[in-house]
Amino acid sequence: MMSPRSLWSSSLLLSCSVLALTLPAHAQTNGTTTTPASTPLPETTQAKKAPVSPSQSTTGQGAARSTDQASRTSFDGDKTPPASVEATHEEHIIVNARLDEIRSALQSSTGATTYRFTRRDIETNPGGDNAPLNTLLLQAPGVAQDSFGQIHVRGDHNEVQFRLDGVQLPEGLSVFGQALMTRFAHSASLTTGALPSEYGFLQAGVIDITTKNGSADPGGDASIYGGARDYFFPSLQYGGHAGKWDFFATGDFVHNRVGVENPTPSFNAIHDLSNQYHALGHLRYTADENTRISLTGGVSNAQYQLPNNPGQQRQFANPSFLDSALSQQVYGSVDSASLNERQKEITDFGILSLQKDMGKVSLQSSIITRYSSLGYSPDPLGDLVYNGISQHAARSVFSTGSQTDVTWKATPRHTVRFGYQVYVERNSSKTDSIVYQQTGAEDDGTPIYDGSTTNVHDGSGRTGWMYGLYAQDEWRPVRELTINYGLRFDGVDEYTHSKQVSPRINIVWRAWHGGVLHAGYSRYFTPPPFELVANTSLSKYVGTSNEPQTLQNNTVKAERDHYFDAGVTQSLLPGWHASFDAYVKLAKNMIDEGQFGAPIILSAFNYRRGQVNGYELSTNYEHGPLSLYGNASWSRAIGKDITTAQWTMDPDDLAYIQHRWIHLDHDQRWTASAGGSYSFFYHTGHPTRVSASMVYGSGLRADGTVPNGRSVPIYATFNLSLVQSFRDLFRVPFLKRTELRLDVLNLFDKTYEIRDGSGIGVGAPQYGLRRTILTGISQRF
Repeated sequence: MMSPRSLWSSSLLLSCSVLALTLPAHAQTNGTTTTPASTPLPETTQAKKAPVSPSQSTTGQGAARSTDQASRTSFDGDKTPPASVEATHEEHIIVNARLDEIRSALQSSTGATTYRFTRRDIETNPGGDNAPLNTLLLQAPGVAQDSFGQIHVRGDHNEVQFRLDGVQLPEGLSVFGQALMTRFAHSASLTTGALPSEYGFLQAGVIDITTKNGSADPGGDASIYGGARDYFFPSLQYGGHAGKWDFFATGDFVHNRVGVENPTPSFNAIHDLSNQYHALGHLRYTADENTRISLTGGVSNAQYQLPNNPGQQRQFANPSFLDSALSQQVYGSVDSASLNERQKEITDFGILSLQKDMGKVSLQSSIITRYSSLGYSPDPLGDLVYNGISQHAARSVFSTGSQTDVTWKATPRHTVRFGYQVYVERNSSKTDSIVYQQTGAEDDGTPIYDGSTTNVHDGSGRTGWMYGLYAQDEWRPVRELTINYGLRFDGVDEYTHSKQVSPRINIVWRAWHGGVLHAGYSRYFTPPPFELVANTSLSKYVGTSNEPQTLQNNTVKAERDHYFDAGVTQSLLPGWHASFDAYVKLAKNMIDEGQFGAPIILSAFNYRRGQVNGYELSTNYEHGPLSLYGNASWSRAIGKDITTAQWTMDPDDLAYIQHRWIHLDHDQRWTASAGGSYSFFYHTGHPTRVSASMVYGSGLRADGTVPNGRSVPIYATFNLSLVQSFRDLFRVPFLKRTELRLDVLNLFDKTYEIRDGSGIGVGAPQYGLRRTILTGISQRF
């Protein structure tokens, strides 16, 4: 077997060879020169592209269809041009729009369910570009919210991959915040279901962000946003183009006192200050109408105070400590409302891509790198008193990889796609802990501690790699029928060593006017999250206040799934569309994640068997200034027999789960979202837009008479937004649109629990954000 170094060298050589062979000479063309008059104009920022038959060209007249034809959800692989711009005859912008469409066609979603967010959808979502990315994604069907800003797609814990302009980012260590901001996105999509073979590793959902760029988002924008709870959010962006170059850069700073969810139902959390900054840069060189090189880089740096939960009395992880002499000695010396725990999260990433169109063959080849780190600083005495351990913890992961996707239009009825992904990763983990030393035991086995402490250092690191190869054929035997079938081969050589060949097939049939049926099957292979696995030396904690209740610690395994999906979408009336989708996942070694201990670092573990099934209903209506949408989904996720990382679990829970099915902690039976917007004075230079959104959840799981045996109470929250725009308000030549906004989050001040602190892998209680009023002003220039 090839070593990680030799495999990475080979992939790098292959990418460089592709770059060398496909870059044209200065005056070379392939005879398909595009002129402004012959190129279809991309859609405007006020329109979404209607689904077209897979047998039709994605660069055809569908790009000019009106908003009455718009549908957020599709099954047939049709893609909205991701870099939509205002209609213009400037050749540079039109060429880039054409290349964006070609890049989009490289990644077929035929047969999968794709839910799209256009620039208009992002702007009408309360908060707009200022809203966290997870709140935008909650408006898609089958997406449930969790604490720490996490989302769950179709009953999976966190197996969601993020792509920038079609290039997958390796996983990182961000827990509380999000390294990718809504402000980075010109548009976005969420693809779920039975995915085609080009999508690997993380397959619960594929979030593909089309980044802003100098062609689609020219000019600058400066904004200040803020309000309640010391919320202060300034941002700046600027994009443009010159000759064959275009560029875009944006940055922001976030300061507030709602960095992490409140562990109490009170209006304001104690000790919850957060300072964050984020930046993204995008540089592209368009060599000719068929060749483009792009460089994208980003950075995220976030510091959080961990909010305190007053009135806590449980000390040590071991309940027997409560009655010990040491408990009486230290009780009252630390107030849980005054703890000072902090966490810092850093993410940096870079992507260098070549895109080339050669008529029947088009490709994109990329080199990717990402570094992320997480550091936890305890309250030195408080963590010791309440948890039995005061631990400085640090983790980091550095990933470098390559991805290439190729499309070959072999015949009018066959479109062949193939490519690869390979990542080499270095994971490191280090902890420095202070624990109480056990000095003896009572007759019933209760440990005795005399107050003396000991230091424990633990550290580990590993270099590993994972890879995937795929090939698929999109076959159109007749005009209204598309069959997309293929194979994928994946392997991982990290803490676990395994591989799999995965067949996949999707069938899409336009059975009647305005209606599309689809059905698909995908075999999945999901490596365990490398950054969440570490070689913990359990023996070092034997005889201390942090001794685990079991020393069993089997290595986390790769998950293997059979995934079935079927659905229908229908155009009911002009501008009104609806879709229904159902799915079943049968899993072996189902991966789940949980928080165990004081540091907010998730750890992965496996259920030997798992099942997820559900269905989704989605509808939307768009016409002129009016936009409405609604989604509802039902899901059930269950697992049996935890077989890895057992030391993190309660032995009684392990024994119960070994032979019984239980709900997964992130299982939410009913999830729904809805929203709409209307723009008054739509055709004037000073429109007024009112928009609203709603999120409903039947509640994540909590412990009852059995592990994860009940749900937290149901909830529904509403957000409201008012945006007033002015054209040339200050009558200064270089100042353009001025925008004033008012956002009210949790309009009715609903007090609701996301977590109650119980359940497999659940830490402290988490409550949703109370009513928050935010205002802002932005100026285009």
